[in-house]
Amino acid sequence: MEVLLNNTHINVIITKKNNKNIYFRFDDALNLLITTPKKISEKELNRLILKNSKSLEKMLQKARMKALKNSEFWYLGNKYNVIYDESAPDIIFYNGTITCKNPQTLAKFLQSQIKDIFTDEVNKMRAIIKTPNFTLKFRHMKTRWGVCNYVKCTITLNTELIKYKKDLLRYVIIHEMCHFYHHDHSPSFWHMVSLYYPEYKEARKELRNS
Repeated sequence: MEVLLNNTHINVIITKKNNKNIYFRFDDALNLLITTPKKISEKELNRLILKNSKSLEKMLQKARMKALKNSEFWYLGNKYNVIYDESAPDIIFYNGTITCKNPQTLAKFLQSQIKDIFTDEVNKMRAIIKTPNFTLKFRHMKTRWGVCNYVKCTITLNTELIKYKKDLLRYVIIHEMCHFYHHDHSPSFWHMVSLYYPEYKEARKELRNS
C-alpha cells in the first residue's frame, strides 16, 4: 500500500493488533508505519490517512531531517567530514574534518566521549542542584532525550545527545534532575527548570525540531 504525501509516494506498512487506537509513525527508511485495530477496513484507514494528511506531512518532514542528520557525522553541535586512514595514529580534528583509522575506532571514541562528557556535565550540575545520589546511565532512545527514575534513583541520557551542543545536553540533565523534586510537568516543575536554565523553551523547541 502507498500514500501520496507532499507529492511523494510513501510506502505504508500496516500492523494489526488488539488495540483500540491507531498509531502513525515513520521509520528510518521513511516508511509510514501504521498500527491499527484488527477489524479496521482499508477504506476506513484511507479516510483516516486523508483526514490526518497535514499532520503526517509534518511528521514526514521531521523524519527526513532526522534521517539526514543520521547520515552525517555530528559531534557537539558541529558537522564533520570523516576520513578513514589506517595509518592515522589517533582521532584527528582539523578544519571540519575527522581523520581516524576506521569506523570501529570512531565508534569507540564516541563511546568514551559520551561517558566522559555526560558524566562531567552531570557532576557540574550536581554541585548546583541537590539531588539523591543517583546512578547515571547512557543508552540510545528513539523518543526520549532523558529519563529520570526517581524510585530507583537513576537518570538515563540518550547517547544521541553527543551530536548536539553542550547547552542542549545541559538542559536535558537539568530537566531530569528537577524530576527528583517534581514527578510531573507541572508549573512548579517548569519554574524550577527555569531557575537553572532560563532558556528552556528555546532548548525544548530545538530538540523537538531536530
